[in-house]
Amino acid sequence: MIILLSNDDGIHSEGLHCLEETFQELGDVWTVAPQQPQNAVGRSITLHRPLRVVQLSERRFMVDGTPSDCVHLALNGLLPEKPAVVVSGINKGANMGDDIPYSGTVAAAFEATLWGVFACAVSLYGKHRFLFPPAARFTLRVVRAILANGMPPGIFLNINLPDTDGREITSFCITKQGKSRYQETLEQRVNPRGETYYWIGGDGTQFHLIPDSDADAVLRKQTASITPIKIDWTDYRFIDVLKTWNI
Repeated sequence: MIILLSNDDGIHSEGLHCLEETFQELGDVWTVAPQQPQNAVGRSITLHRPLRVVQLSERRFMVDGTPSDCVHLALNGLLPEKPAVVVSGINKGANMGDDIPYSGTVAAAFEATLWGVFACAVSLYGKHRFLFPPAARFTLRVVRAILANGMPPGIFLNINLPDTDGREITSFCITKQGKSRYQETLEQRVNPRGETYYWIGGDGTQFHLIPDSDADAVLRKQTASITPIKIDWTDYRFIDVLKTWNI
């Protein structure tokens, strides 16, 4: 059985290495991950240049592209057979609320789901110090459950884990996508040549602690959050309303 690992923090990230070690007991671990960090690239794929793939070892590949590129290449050429599951992560920092569509970590799981492969995205909440082994062991538990129970087509799991300071993660909540609270993050600057440029970024996203949401579980309850995500974004409730519009 093949388990495919990817991420958006890059091939050399500690979270990815921890997953590689932890998942050895489950099957044949293959890793196809970006050469450089690809945070917040969303579901972008590379169409306007060739992709360079470097084989680092028997089952490890480095791609100069996005997380979606990595999974696409793995499923359609690099792997000898279809994997049983794709695990993306472990990301440094949470991917909750409105941050989910931006996430390259989530994008890798999304891409796998498009191709009919079970998948999950895994992120560890934290600011500076990230202790990945408990997160990796909890992820292994979830993946064993995925393989035992299966999932409906078009669904993957978005897992966010609290910072436990190295303690085992023993509790979890099944959650819904929450709501982010963004602050002004655009800075206008001038370079030494007098040219104006802009820097997008800030001190990090804050979240509304909505009951039963991902952020409420991780930040208030200090438990793991498991959110089922649909790749079909259609709002079916609004279809009939939209049909009544005089367009």
